[in-house]
Amino acid sequence: MENYFQKEIECASREELTKIQNEKLKEQVKHVWENVPYYRKKMEEKGVTPDDIQSIDDLHKLPFLSKKDLRDAYPYGLLGVPLKDCVRIHSTSGTTGKRVVAFYTQGDIDLWEDCCARALAAAGATDEDVCQVSYGFGLFTGGAGLNGGSHKLGCLTVPISSGNTERQIMFIQDLNATVICCTPSYAAYLGESMKEMGLTAKDIPLKAGIFGAEAWSEEMRHSIEEMMGIKAYDIYGLTELSGPGVAFECSEQTGMHINEDHFIAEIIDPVTEEVLPEGSKGELVFTAIDKKAFPMMRYRTRDICMFSKEKCSCGRTFIKMAKPMGRSDDMLIIRGVNVFPSQIETVLLEHGYQANYQIIVDRVNNTDTLDVHVEMTPEMFTDNVQEITKRQNDLVAGLKSMLGLKAKVTLVAPKSITRSEGKAVRVIDNRKI
Repeated sequence: MENYFQKEIECASREELTKIQNEKLKEQVKHVWENVPYYRKKMEEKGVTPDDIQSIDDLHKLPFLSKKDLRDAYPYGLLGVPLKDCVRIHSTSGTTGKRVVAFYTQGDIDLWEDCCARALAAAGATDEDVCQVSYGFGLFTGGAGLNGGSHKLGCLTVPISSGNTERQIMFIQDLNATVICCTPSYAAYLGESMKEMGLTAKDIPLKAGIFGAEAWSEEMRHSIEEMMGIKAYDIYGLTELSGPGVAFECSEQTGMHINEDHFIAEIIDPVTEEVLPEGSKGELVFTAIDKKAFPMMRYRTRDICMFSKEKCSCGRTFIKMAKPMGRSDDMLIIRGVNVFPSQIETVLLEHGYQANYQIIVDRVNNTDTLDVHVEMTPEMFTDNVQEITKRQNDLVAGLKSMLGLKAKVTLVAPKSITRSEGKAVRVIDNRKI
C-alpha cells in the first residue's frame, strides 16, 4: 500500500501538472522581472520580456543562472522580496569563492517542508513513526529540511544532528527509531559501528533511511540496507533550490520523482546549452516556480542526469530523474581521461570495501598522479604485508579496467579517514591548474 503526503497533487494528471506549471511560471517570471534587477538585466540582454513567456514551452527563451552569477550577486543581488520578509538563510558548504547564501520567506519554508514530507511518506513514514534526523543542522539544509518535513508528517522527530555516534545508536535503540535521515557515508559509518557493537539487523528497529547530499552507488545502498536491515531511499536537492526534497525516491526505486508543482526540470547539452529530448543524458537545469525570496530561474546544477516519463507503479505522475551520473564540474581530467569519483567508488564496493575513501590528484614532473586511499573494514584489517600488497594490486587492476588509468592504491586502517558530518570530502586536487 503506497503512502502519500499530498496524494491529489502527487498523482495529478499530466494536464493538471502542466496547467499548474504554466500558471506558476508566468507569475514567477513577472515576479523576478519586477523584483530582481540582476536577472531582469540578463533578460534584457537576451531580448526577453515577461510577455514572451506564456507557458513552459517558452522556458528555453529565458537566460540561465550559474554558480558564477550567485557569486557575482552575493549576498543580496538575487533577492526577490524585501529583506524584512525573509525569515531564514541557509548556505552551501561550497569549496570555491564565496558561499551561496539562499533566503527564505515563511511561505518558501512551508513549501520546502511539504516536499520533504512527501519524501518521507514515499519511504513509508507516517505519524506512527519515530524519525531520527542525523543530518547536520545550522547553515546546511539537510537537518532543517527533513526536520520540518518530519513535523508536517506528524512523526515523533529526533533532531539529533550529525556526529556523536554512541548517542545516535542509543537513541535509535531506546526510542525505537524507525526512520533515519543522514548522508550515505554517515549511514555506512553508523552501520559499521552497530556491527562492531555486535548488533545485527534484527536488533535495529529502523525500517527505512533517507540518504542524500552526496553521491552514492547502488552497491553502497545494498551494503547499508544489509547492515541495518532497512530500505534505503535517495533524496535530491540543492541549497540554491531550497535544499533536500527537490526530488525523492518511491518504493519502486527506479529514479527520483521531481516535485513538478514547485520545480520545472530540463536536460541541456552542457556545451551548446541546447535543451535535449527526453531520454538524453545531459546537465540538469531547474527553475523554482514558486520560491519567492530566492527565485532561481533555469539554474544550471552541473549534475549529469537523465529523465524518465514512464508510468510508475507507485501511482505518482511526477517525472523521474536518474541518480546523477557525476557532475560536469567535478569530473576530473587525469592524463586526458575523464574520471568521476563514482566510478572509483563502484570498483571499491565491488571488491568488498565500505565507501570511505579519498582520491588525491597531483602533478609531478608535468604528469598527473592519481592516489586512492581506501579504508579496510575491521574484518579485512591485517598487518600481513603480503596480504595487503595483494589486495592493493587487485584494486589497481580493477581501477585500470574501469578508468583506463593506473592509480596508486593505499589501504589504510579502519576509521583512519576523517568522517564528514556534512558532505564527505572525497577528492583532494593538489594540481595548480
